[in-house]
Amino acid sequence: MSPVAAGPKPFLLLSIRAEERAALDEHAAFVRFLGVGADEVRRVQLGLAPLPPLDLDEWAGIILGGGAFNASDPEESKSEAQLRAERDLGRLLDEVIARDFPFLGACYGIGTIGRHQGAVVDRSYPEPVGPVSVELTDEGAADPLFAGLPRAFTAYGGHKEAISRLPDHAVALATSAAAPVQAFRVGRHVYATQFHPELDLDGILTRIAVYAHHGYFDPSEQEALGAAAAAVTVTHPMTILRNFTSRYRQAGAIQS
Repeated sequence: MSPVAAGPKPFLLLSIRAEERAALDEHAAFVRFLGVGADEVRRVQLGLAPLPPLDLDEWAGIILGGGAFNASDPEESKSEAQLRAERDLGRLLDEVIARDFPFLGACYGIGTIGRHQGAVVDRSYPEPVGPVSVELTDEGAADPLFAGLPRAFTAYGGHKEAISRLPDHAVALATSAAAPVQAFRVGRHVYATQFHPELDLDGILTRIAVYAHHGYFDPSEQEALGAAAAAVTVTHPMTILRNFTSRYRQAGAIQS
């Protein structure tokens, strides 16, 4: 799969969402908060089709979003679509890590990169769908992707699995009381967050509605979860996406 237009290199969004409403909303949110045009974020739906051949040199960076897959699910319980997506992502990450290519994984992405790098990904630290309190580590506060964020901020999240232990070569960038690893980095340009940097209030309400019957919460809690989400103001996580654009968009140049 290759870009077709001249100019700044586009970003590639890898989506595992088979639910059309959520998939479209995810793409729109990344476009908005990356601060680029819709045609500058190309989407591949790994939940529906194999990953086509990629030439990393033709992309500014890659983003892997969240969805209903869990990296820690027993292999025998995974669907053929999930197994195919994991094989494709494993091969891609082999090259991404080897080249230290700009990559940002959110939610499912943190488990995928984590497992690839030897982290322990399990069900020890689930978080309910809604607001999440995040605190940057010293390394996170100094990292260019988190520039402009306060030391502590609120994000939206919700997950069944999380990283309970990072490998020694990974750099912990953010944490929380509920989940010890909220963000980490491998090398200088491969990042992952447990929370969703693309989610504002409208986005989390869409996710609550779409995934009400996917085991994240009891469907009877939908209204209460929406109210809890509306009770906070979430504006800081999107800075990560703006920084991702400013750092990597121009000709796909990797900046220190």
